[in-house]
Amino acid sequence: MAVESERNWTYLLDTWRGLEVPEGWRAEIEEGQIVLVPPPGKGHNLIAGEVHDALVRCLPPEIGAYQTLGVEIVQSERVYVPDLVVVDKALLRQSDRTDADPVDAAEILLAVEITSSGNARHDRTRKLWAYAHAPVPHHLLIDRFDEHGPTVTLFSEPVNGAYRQSLRTPFGKPVALPEPFGVELATEGFPGPR
Repeated sequence: MAVESERNWTYLLDTWRGLEVPEGWRAEIEEGQIVLVPPPGKGHNLIAGEVHDALVRCLPPEIGAYQTLGVEIVQSERVYVPDLVVVDKALLRQSDRTDADPVDAAEILLAVEITSSGNARHDRTRKLWAYAHAPVPHHLLIDRFDEHGPTVTLFSEPVNGAYRQSLRTPFGKPVALPEPFGVELATEGFPGPR
């Protein structure tokens, strides 16, 4: 990272850390800007809750699932707050980090994004690209607004900024998540677009 770019990134990250964001909103950094993301709707929250519950039941005690954790993709100067993140709890306990520090995206095990009508394209393109570049080993895209019908896609094996594997499943069919998750995610209760 060039010196000027590093200074700008440090300034943006420090500003992001100090923001007082309204309850339910999320602040993210993308393309040199801090962006506020509005609270998701009921269907989105229902899906997030069901995925969270399924993961918590199957994860070993040293791994946690979180719905409000910032993740930093240093090489592309981005901070996202995925709808759900699975990460080793030891990373959150590191004494050299403040509470406001985002976790390096390369250290998370799974990033889950659930599309809303206003962000579906962004989740399908920019966030997918960023997670592959991090690289995040598993990315689950729950796309309620897919033009071919609501789907869940599990992306895995990131290599050179692209996922080599993707498994796309329509709502209503189970999605097998590999270890360390080792669970079949039921999707028949996921609400579609409204």
